[in-house]
Amino acid sequence: MSSFLERQQASFTGSMSAAASQIAGKKRALAPPSPSPSVTSTTSVPTATTPHKDRDHTPSVLSQPLQTGFGETNIAQMSYAIQWLRSKAGQPQTIHDVIGYLSIAGGEPAHMAFAENMRKNPRIEWTPDPNLSEQTWETGTYQHKPIINVKTKTELLAYLQARADATPVEVKDLKDGWPDCEKGINELELDHKILVIRAKKDGVPRLVWQDDASLHHKVDPQFISMWNRVEIPPVDSIVQRLKAVGQKATSDDPRDKAQAPRVEKKKKRAARRTGKATNLHMEHLLQDYSHYRK
Repeated sequence: MSSFLERQQASFTGSMSAAASQIAGKKRALAPPSPSPSVTSTTSVPTATTPHKDRDHTPSVLSQPLQTGFGETNIAQMSYAIQWLRSKAGQPQTIHDVIGYLSIAGGEPAHMAFAENMRKNPRIEWTPDPNLSEQTWETGTYQHKPIINVKTKTELLAYLQARADATPVEVKDLKDGWPDCEKGINELELDHKILVIRAKKDGVPRLVWQDDASLHHKVDPQFISMWNRVEIPPVDSIVQRLKAVGQKATSDDPRDKAQAPRVEKKKKRAARRTGKATNLHMEHLLQDYSHYRK
């Protein structure tokens, strides 16, 4: 009898070892354990599931074409064209020069469409050929059109004087057409012809206003030293010090204002209407007929 049990045990152990080797050799998704363990859930072999597919490489109908090269889109090509024309300041370029630099493919239809977009771009200035009565997509020259067309100190002062408002001019807009404008800005600031706001971190000019040199007056350094030595009283005691010398402060001392206790306002209840209400216009309808009851 014992030999029969030993054979059953050896057979069960062999089957479990074979199942364990198969599970280790293949990656399978195991089902979540059941809330209440049972004999079936502990001895059942998990079934194979559908292999996971990488969805990132699945083609989609609504997906846009990938960027496969340098400036494949029209917007990128236009940005590169503007940067190149900025580097060629003062040197007008033809459409073929621009297309050759960008290496735009697509043949003549693509070149015609790009030339039309360049003429509509506000950052590009197109000059027609004066020797031709009719212009084509190949005629004319192109130049970079800066945000502010200023390239010298004299032009900057004229631009500031012609402004109708007092809004500042951003230096980054000046650099679009005048890349090395910082030197001229520093010289004009020393001459008190412009006001400059600089960054606190590196001192780079950020904003520019017009200034009037006639309003600038040199102050004696000794007076500046005496002014800086004057002690300014703290805010808490300045009112008391003014009262001590017989002067009236423009504002009351905050310490004199005792904080009054907050009293909650009780809601007033509406007075209850007392007395008999009568409707004179309906008096003939509201007569008492109770004596007619039987």
